[in-house]
Amino acid sequence: MSENKSTVERYVDGFNRTDHELILDCLTDDVEWILPGLFHARGKEEFDEQIENEEFIDSPTIVLSRLTEENNVVIAEGSVKCAFANGGMLNALFCDVFEMRDEKISKLTSYLAVLK
Repeated sequence: MSENKSTVERYVDGFNRTDHELILDCLTDDVEWILPGLFHARGKEEFDEQIENEEFIDSPTIVLSRLTEENNVVIAEGSVKCAFANGGMLNALFCDVFEMRDEKISKLTSYLAVLK
């Protein structure tokens, strides 16, 4: 497995454990995280603010189904489940596009499809 894919796997593991230090260690200082139509975080501080969201409780369960890499871009596909603070569950599929620099995530664009 490539170092870039290993970084993405560590990043996902960090989210599954809500381990801010592990997640932030996978990022460049100037990282960007875009969830089209929802938010655009710039830099580690803004990224860190999005790791735990007041809308959710507990750590999410993220399962990777496929990692594909080409030219310092890793595409991760999978599923995510997490309990909403007001009741109910988020049950979604995702496709994340990780742009890598020096084996760290420099830009992440997350596409999410919520299942009913």
